[in-house]
Amino acid sequence: MKTDIKNRNDIERLVNSFYDKIKIDEEISYFFNKVTKVKWEEHLPKMYDFFENILFFEGNYEGNPMVTHEELHKKSPVNHSHFEHWNELFDKTVNELFSGVKADEIKQRAKNISAAMMNKVR
Repeated sequence: MKTDIKNRNDIERLVNSFYDKIKIDEEISYFFNKVTKVKWEEHLPKMYDFFENILFFEGNYEGNPMVTHEELHKKSPVNHSHFEHWNELFDKTVNELFSGVKADEIKQRAKNISAAMMNKVR
């Protein structure tokens, strides 16, 4: 039986599983593997902090995702369908692993952030 997202360990499990999908995804892996050439050993801990902060307000995330995505968009245009696909993969991953109030909350917060980014990078 699935449980809700309760702590940092659950966030790490979610982020790792999600980015395992991203790394091989035909539609958006290009941005991570070719355009930005993400160093996963650096990126994943930032994402743990980011998602832990948006769900549990830990305050341990440092960075500006809006600027990062604006810079990405300048290198290779990111469009609405890319953000929608990211949201679909994220929701799918959350749903595979968790169920509950925090699981629903992280999906909604991710959608809200994604929507703000979509409007910013146009």
